[in-house]
Amino acid sequence: MAKAGNSGRTMRAAQLAKAGAPFEMVDLPIPEPGRDLVRLKVQACGVCHSDSVTKEGLFPGISYPISPGHEVIGLIDALGEGVDQWTVGQRVGLGWYGGHCGKCEPCRRGDLVLCRKHIIPGIAYSGGYAEYLVAPAVALAAVPESLDSVESAPLLCAGITTLNALRNSGARAGDLVAILGLGGLGHLGVQVAAKMGFETVAIARGADKADFAHTLGAVHYIDNATQDMAAELQKLGGAKLILATITEAGAMSTAANGLGYNGRLVIVGIPTDPLQVSVANLIQNRQSVHGWPSGTAIDSEDTLRFSALYHVLPMIERYPLEKAAEAYDRMMSGKARFRVVLEMNA
Repeated sequence: MAKAGNSGRTMRAAQLAKAGAPFEMVDLPIPEPGRDLVRLKVQACGVCHSDSVTKEGLFPGISYPISPGHEVIGLIDALGEGVDQWTVGQRVGLGWYGGHCGKCEPCRRGDLVLCRKHIIPGIAYSGGYAEYLVAPAVALAAVPESLDSVESAPLLCAGITTLNALRNSGARAGDLVAILGLGGLGHLGVQVAAKMGFETVAIARGADKADFAHTLGAVHYIDNATQDMAAELQKLGGAKLILATITEAGAMSTAANGLGYNGRLVIVGIPTDPLQVSVANLIQNRQSVHGWPSGTAIDSEDTLRFSALYHVLPMIERYPLEKAAEAYDRMMSGKARFRVVLEMNA
C-alpha cells in the first residue's frame, strides 16, 4: 500500500504547459501511486535529445502540462497496491521503456520496448524533471550499489541503447566494429565496444579527438574531416558492424561503404534526411541496415551491471533542477561534454 501522510506535501518540477512552451518551475502536489505503480524520489535525471519530443510536441497524444525525463535514478518512496517485487528505500532506475500495454502485437510477442502505446516516461506520463514521479513497477531496474546516481543516470538511455545495439548486432569478439560519432552516445559506444572485445574503430571529425578515442578504448581512429572513412575501414578489412550514433544522414550513407562481408549498419541516431546506400553492395556482400531502439527494464539492469563491472561511465555536466531550462538548452546546443544531468537538491 502507498505510504500514508502525503496530504498537503508539494514538490518542485520543471514543467511544460504546452508544446513549444518554455520550462516553468512549479510547485505541485506529490503524486500518490495507484495499483501496480511506484513513487520515486528522484535523485538524478539525464537530459536527453529525445526530450525534445515532449518539448516540441513531436509525438501525438502528449497530455500537457507535463515534465520530461526518461533517464532517472531515484529511491522508492511509496508502493502502490499489488507491488511486491520492490521495497521502500530501494534505489532503482527508469529509462525509455516506461511500461507496456500488453495488447498490441509487439507486446504479445514479448517485444515490450516497441509497445505501440509508447508508454515512455516524460511522454506518456510525467518524468524525471521533478523531485518525485510515479511509474509502473514493471518499468524499474535495480541499480548496483557501486554506481553514483548522477553519473549513472544517462546509462538508462544512452548506455542501454549502445550496449543493446552492440550485443544484439551479431558481431563477435575480435570483429572490426566502428562507432560513428564521439558524442553523448558515441563516447559510451566506444567504451562498450572495447570492453566487449571488438577491434574498435572510433570515427569523428578532427585529429584532436584521436587521443580521447584511444583513451576510451579505440584501437583505431579515423578523422572524418581529412580521411575517407569508408576507404579507411576497407583498408582494415571492412567493418562487421558500424554503429551510427550521429544524426547526419550523409555521414551514415558514406560510412555504409566501409562495411565488409555480411556487415551491418546499425543506426541509433535519428537523421532528418533519408539515407542513400548502395543496393548493389547490400546484395553482393549480404549487408544490411538496421535501426535499434532502447531496451526493457531487464536490459537496463544488464547495462547498469555492465557499467559497474567494467567502469563504463558517461562524461557529464551537472545542473540543479531549478536550471532545467538552461540544462536543456545546453544539451540541444551540442556543446555539452557529453551528457547533461539534472541533480536534485544540488
